[in-house]
Amino acid sequence: MAPIPPSGPEPKPAKSKALLATIGGVVALAVIGGGVAYVLTSGKSDDKKASSSAAASQAPSAPAQQQGGQPAPDTSVAPQGPSGGKALVAGWQTQVNGDHHFAYDVPPKGDQWKVFPTDTMISYTEDNKPVVTMRGTANYREGGCSSSPNPDAFGEAGKGQLATVGTTGGGKDGTLQENARNWAGNWGVMAYGGLKNKPKIEVGEAVPWKHNGIEGYTATAKVTVANRASECVPPTAIVKSIAQKLPDGTFHGWVIYADQGVPNALSVEQIDKIMGTVRPTKG
Repeated sequence: MAPIPPSGPEPKPAKSKALLATIGGVVALAVIGGGVAYVLTSGKSDDKKASSSAAASQAPSAPAQQQGGQPAPDTSVAPQGPSGGKALVAGWQTQVNGDHHFAYDVPPKGDQWKVFPTDTMISYTEDNKPVVTMRGTANYREGGCSSSPNPDAFGEAGKGQLATVGTTGGGKDGTLQENARNWAGNWGVMAYGGLKNKPKIEVGEAVPWKHNGIEGYTATAKVTVANRASECVPPTAIVKSIAQKLPDGTFHGWVIYADQGVPNALSVEQIDKIMGTVRPTKG
């Protein structure tokens, strides 16, 4: 299936917010007043930019398959926008999102990585409203599994991929440490069960991240999946984030979430190698 780019102004988040409550190292979403839960409480985060067609078009059908269950040919388009420079790892693909000022690299197409046009939006939703969104994304082994822990997905989210990388943010609330932990926890909840089937989340403390010209914080969330609708759904997952603050006071995040405990899952070493390519955009 071709990527679904944003089709109009991105709606503002719902008024209800969420707290990231930590009890004994386990993070849970606590919704105030019901409705959509947001870990990030900023009213100006990238969630407000989710496609306005999400309500009508959420949870698209599974991607086209060739005979033998192989994914359809890659039709992705090279990303546009500010330069991310030459890939830091020879032969890898570079993804760039100028709005969030992140560039990063992923392995080549031959290793079953797909880089989407930079403005392609993916989202997990609740009551037809986006809870978390990403742009500047890439997927690993998309189409390998038709089942998802959270079916409330929009765009290229929830397509059976074993890992997804992307960028988000844009709000001014909280600190770098809080945003790093919130992004890791939020994507862990929504990608691996959602609010109706919340997984168990353990979010570590945010630690300084100073690499390739970025000075921010990183956090790691370990996920234990509760809603295993089929053997395709992973028993566990890992989410890593990087948070940076721009001169205008806005916070922006880079996130990778990856299935664990299934065939062909990314190792922590592979995840860290991708993470090591994250850098600020040029221009």
